Order: sequence, then C-alpha cells, then structure tokens
Amino acid sequence: MGSAEEMHGWTVKMSMPSVLAMVTAFSMIPGGVLSGTQGLEAQQMAQGSTHLHRRLKRGWIWKQFLVLEEASPHFIGKLKSDSDRGEFSIKYILSGEGAGDVFEMDEYSGDIRTLKKLDREEKAFYVLQAQAINRRTNEPEEPESEFIITVQDINDNVPQFQNEPYVSSIPEMCQIGTTVAQVTATDADDPMFGNHAKLIYSILQGEPYFSVEPKTGIIVTSWHDMDREAREQYLVVVQVKDMLGLSGGYSASTTVTVSLTDVNDNGPTFQHHLYAFAVPENAAVGTTVGRIMAGDADVGINARMTYSLEDDLEESSTFIIETDPVTQEGVVVLAKPLDFETKRRFVMAAEAVNDHVDLRFLTLEEFRDRTTLKIVVEDVDEPPVFLAPVYEWKVPENAAVGTVVGSVGARDTDIVNKPIRYSIDRRSEAAKVFRIEPNNGTISVTKALDRETSDWHNLTVEAKEISQNHLSSSVVVFIKVLDINDNVPRLARDYQPYICEGTQSGEVIQLLSAVDPDEPVEGHHFYFSMVPDKSINPNFTIRDNQDNTAGIVARRSTFTRKDRTQYLLPVVVTDSGSPALSSTSTLTVSVCSCHPAGHCPSGGVEALALSMGVSLQTLLGLLVCLVTLTVLSVLMLMLRRHRRKQQEGLEVEAKDLELPETVSQKVLYYGEPGGLGADRDFCQPAVPLRHHPRRRERRLRMEDVRASIRMSLRESHLIGPEDNVFKQFILDRLAEADEDPHVPPFDCLRTYAYEGSGSPTGSLSSLGSSTLELEPEPPVSNPRPCLVRLTPWYGPGEEDTF
Repeated sequence: MGSAEEMHGWTVKMSMPSVLAMVTAFSMIPGGVLSGTQGLEAQQMAQGSTHLHRRLKRGWIWKQFLVLEEASPHFIGKLKSDSDRGEFSIKYILSGEGAGDVFEMDEYSGDIRTLKKLDREEKAFYVLQAQAINRRTNEPEEPESEFIITVQDINDNVPQFQNEPYVSSIPEMCQIGTTVAQVTATDADDPMFGNHAKLIYSILQGEPYFSVEPKTGIIVTSWHDMDREAREQYLVVVQVKDMLGLSGGYSASTTVTVSLTDVNDNGPTFQHHLYAFAVPENAAVGTTVGRIMAGDADVGINARMTYSLEDDLEESSTFIIETDPVTQEGVVVLAKPLDFETKRRFVMAAEAVNDHVDLRFLTLEEFRDRTTLKIVVEDVDEPPVFLAPVYEWKVPENAAVGTVVGSVGARDTDIVNKPIRYSIDRRSEAAKVFRIEPNNGTISVTKALDRETSDWHNLTVEAKEISQNHLSSSVVVFIKVLDINDNVPRLARDYQPYICEGTQSGEVIQLLSAVDPDEPVEGHHFYFSMVPDKSINPNFTIRDNQDNTAGIVARRSTFTRKDRTQYLLPVVVTDSGSPALSSTSTLTVSVCSCHPAGHCPSGGVEALALSMGVSLQTLLGLLVCLVTLTVLSVLMLMLRRHRRKQQEGLEVEAKDLELPETVSQKVLYYGEPGGLGADRDFCQPAVPLRHHPRRRERRLRMEDVRASIRMSLRESHLIGPEDNVFKQFILDRLAEADEDPHVPPFDCLRTYAYEGSGSPTGSLSSLGSSTLELEPEPPVSNPRPCLVRLTPWYGPGEEDTF
C-alpha cells in the first residue's frame, strides 16, 4: 500500500487505442467520472505532487470509456480490484444497458469487450454497473458502481434534402436578387463532434441565372430581364456537402423547378395591315362577316383585348365588331341590311387595345394596334319589293261591280329591272269578291258587297318576276267595307202587348225598341209613329221617347173583353239614315182580365185562349173533350184489368172440371120465353169463340193511344174545334172505341162459359154431354127448354142475344 498503484482499489488497464481515445475524450471533458470519493489523490498525482496524504480506501475509480461506432468487436478496457492477487479469487459481474448482448466482461480478468458494431445514430451512450465478489465468501470485495461507455461519432451519414420536390415561380423581368426558394438538408451525424454535420450548398445547374447562399440554401436570381416569352421554365440543381465541403465528406443534390409568371410586357399586334371580306347583299342582320386577330405574346388577363371600329370612317355603323372571349378574336358582324345597288364596298379601321396595361414595361400607345377592313357587297338576285309594307283601303258596300278599290306596286331592286306580274292568293275567300290586274296591280270589285255579311276582307297579293328564277314576294291588303243604309229597321222582338180591362186613358201598356243591321257613323236613331192616315186611332197612340224607344199609350178607359178581345195596331219604325228607311209592324193588342196587381195571367185558360186567337167557349169545349177521352182511357184500363182477373178465375175452374180436350166450344142463341127467340131451334151451328188478343198487342195499342192523346193535348193549344186535324182526331177516337173488342158489351158465351152449380137452371153448356151420364128426364109437353136472361146488358126481350 506504499505505492500509488496499491492505493487504488481497482486498476484500470486499457489498450493503446483506448488510451488515445481517452486522451481525446479528456481534452473535451473537464474531468473524470468519480464514484464514492472525490479522487483528490489522483488529481495530486496528475499534477506531479510528491507529497502523499493518507486517505480512506475507496471502492471504485475509473474514467469513462469511448467506443468508435461501426468498429468491429474488440477489447475496450479492463477493470481490476487491488485485492485481486491473480488467484482468480475475485469474480467480476457486469450489468446495465447492453450487458450480455452489446458488451461482455471476463469474470476472472475483468476485461471488457464489444460483441457487435455500434451505431451512434441509434444509441449514443450506454450506462452499466460493475461489481467484484469474493468467490470464497461470496461477499462483495468492492461496492457496485456505474460507469458510462460513449459511442464516438464517425462521418457515416449522407446529407438529405427535406420537403422535396421543390417548385417555385417568379414574375418575369424581375430584379436581380429576387428570392426564388430555399432548400434545406439535414445530416444524421453528431453536429458537436468535428465537421461531420457541417453542410455547404452550391449550384450545379442553373447558372448564370440563379445562385444559392452556401450556408442557408436560399436561391436567388442573378440575371436581369428574364423574359417568359423567351423561356418560361428553368431547372436549378443544388448540391449539399458535409465536412464543410472538404474531401472525404458526403454530398447530395436536388432539383428546383422555377417558372416565370407572365406580366403585361407585350402589346397587341395585327398580323396583317389589311383584311378583306365579302358578304352577299341579302345577308341577314347579325350575320358574321369575318374574323380578325391581333397577336399578343402575353397570356391570361394580360392578353385580353377589346376590338373597335373607328367611328369617323364612312358607314362604320353598318357593321360592328365583337371580341370572342375564348379565342380573343375580333368578330365582324352585320348590323344593318345591305343593298348592292346603293353601296357596294365598305372600308373601315379596326383597333385592338389591351384591357389591362402595365406602364412599368410599355407606354400606353404600345398597348394598342390598328388595321384596315375592306368589305365588298356581292350582288344577289332579289325578289320584288312592295312600295308599302301593308295596304289598307275602304270601299262602300253599294259599290258597283268593276269599281276600282286601289292599286299595289312593287319594283325589282336589282340592276336588271325585270317585269312583274301580280296575282291574288286563291286560297282566300276574298279572291271571289275582288280581282287584280296582273300588269299594274289594280284591284277592283267583282261581286256585290254586303257589310252586314262581311265588313273586312283580307287579301294576299303576290308579285312575281318574269324571269328564270320566278322570285316572288307578297303583301297583305286589308279592305274595309263602309256601311250604307240599306237595311230597314225592325222591332227588337215579337211583341204581344195586352191591355187590362181597368186600364185608364194615358197609361203605357207596352214599351217598344228597334234594331237595325246597319251601323251609321253617329249611331242609330229610330223614330216610332202610327201609320199615316186621315182618321186618328181612337184606341191607342204611339209616344216616341226620343231615346230609340217608344210606348203604346191607351187613349180611352173603356176596354172590355165583352166588346172586343183584340185590337190591331200598325207601328212604323224609321231610321236616321240617308235616305231614311222604315218598316211597318202590326201588333195584336189583347184585352185581358188582369189580376189586382195589374198583370195578365200568362198560364191561365184565358191567356191561352187569347194567345191562340180562339174564344173561351171553344177552348172550354176542347178541354172537356180531352178530359172525357182521358176518363175513357182510365175506364178501359180498369175494365181490362177486371177481365184479366175473371179470365184467370175461369181457367182455374176449367182445370177443376177436367173437361176432355176434344170438346169444341160452341156459341148458342138464347131468347126470352115468348119472344122472337122462342121460335128458333134449340140446336144452332157451332161458332168458334173469338180469341183474346195477346197481352203484348194490347199493351202496344194502349201505348199508341196514350201517345196520341198526349200529342193531341199539345196540338190543342195551336188548333181550334173547326180545324180538320181536330175533327179527324175525334173521328179516329170514335172508330177505335167501336172496334175495340174489350169494351162493353162483351161476348156473352165467353163471359158466362161456366156459371157454376149455383144457377137454378144448371149449366147451359153442352160441352160435357158426351162424357157425362144424365138421368132420364120426365116427358114434358113442351120440348123446348126454359131460357133465362143471362144479363141485363142485352136490351128488351124481343131481341136475341149473340
């Protein structure tokens, strides 16, 4: 323990490379790593002090270990306790980060070795623990302590650019030094150790237009007046090196795409000084005549321009020019109709001006350009043109046939004045009323006109050239027919005036008005009056109200139906035309027994008689006849219904009798005793009974009778009892009543075919004589049977009944 080595609890032995590494490390690290005590004695030895102080024993003393990255597995150091005498009595144990897989320690010698290559970028240092244990006692010879193994960096990483790819744009014509973009690269090596991560930027491609700041990587322009129209895009290659660009370092490169954006540094320029176009004279307004184009090297908004025509040149208003927003062309459009015969050529100046100007690059005049337009009008064979777009004439309705209404005119606008012929469209109805002179277009009347039938006539007149093409055009002619007073006025309707029996003198019994098909200019004015006569009508008079109405006024108060039921009153209506026309209408004034309210009953018997022009007695008689016929019809219907029920009863009784089918029905004659019938023989020839009509035929006959009655009731309002139709109707009804087999008197045998057992005389029928056994009768003196009257329908006893 007298020497310095004996004072250390552990002796650290390292290889020569480790010593060199330790020297380098201590040049960077102020002091060693101590565990337990401060290591004062070691510092005194380093300073060359010869005075030794006695100190307490410490467990562990060593410096930190350094290992080069990417180095092969090798020995890096050794730990040994001062109690180790080489007898292998001490066991060394290593623990901590990487112990066993990255680092290992020899448990007998304390040698530390690496097991694999280390990467500083993956892990820069390792913290481990060392321990010395006595093999015999298994007690620690030295206390456990930590030490650090640091991985020393080497330049093994290539710089890499971030945020690739790089794209930038700058305006053309920009100043020198304009920032384009900044490129950034990183290096994974240790920036604190040597120059491994110190980067330098440089330009490989892009000079002399661009340059780069070596340390920052900022790219700037280094050329003035870069023109987009000459070159629009540049590719700049930037290189980066580590080790401050010295040899032995790594490098990388990237590309920056630089585009020049457009500025308005070019004005429009026409490709030609003269543009010539041709257009036919019949071109419609709005037709595109041609297109012109002023070139502009700029793009986008800087290339937009507006075209215009000079207003001070001749006839510039005939055409206009518009800008096509897509192609930026000037479109020349026709604004007015052309006429080859009037003007055949147009010369105009067109100008193109940029919409957006930038005076930093050009003057105002350099943003505009001019050219000349020459437009030639081509001749076209055109149809005739009418002198007026429409014709409107007037003609009186009493115009004679052949009267000239008017004349149309058309001309050929071409240089060759071709002859023209006129015609009327035959598809119109007016072509039957008017005709046109083919050579001069004069229209005349060919048929009498009537304004009341048609007050307007529309004609379509066609003008056609006498040429090979036969070009034509048409015009519409309106002809108005003027009114002439050629219609007489008439009463507005069929008046049926009446006067009440109690009407007082001076009362108005009817208000009259008139109509006239004519239409005078100043309107209608009608005059009402009586028929001019020497004698004055003592019953009525006409009062003109001067408003196209008039009233019938009673002149006395003694109107009664007993004296007279009707009065005839002629009324004269005169219009205000020139000449004035008039008409006379005769009104029938009926005398009526009015209600207290003052009106005549329009639905009563008296009103019906007055309207038919017959007397009341005649009308009542007609109504009585109609009522009688109706009652007879009802009785016939009831009697038929009764006979049907009776026949059904007979059929039931005949079925009960069960008579043989071979028995024939017979008709017998009966007479009162002592009468004329008593002289006849009992046995008479057999006569078949009359068959009953079918039910359907009876139904149809009754329907015919009902329809005839209804028709007669309707016609009775229009005819009188003296009319032949009415008389024939009565005769037909009587004939039907006489010939009807279903009214009394009925067939006696059919009615009393079987009387039953209740009759005192027994059955009168001999139908069962051949099958029934009769008891012998006692002889009688009179062989003729005693006959009894069957019914009181058959009159006196001296008359036989069938």
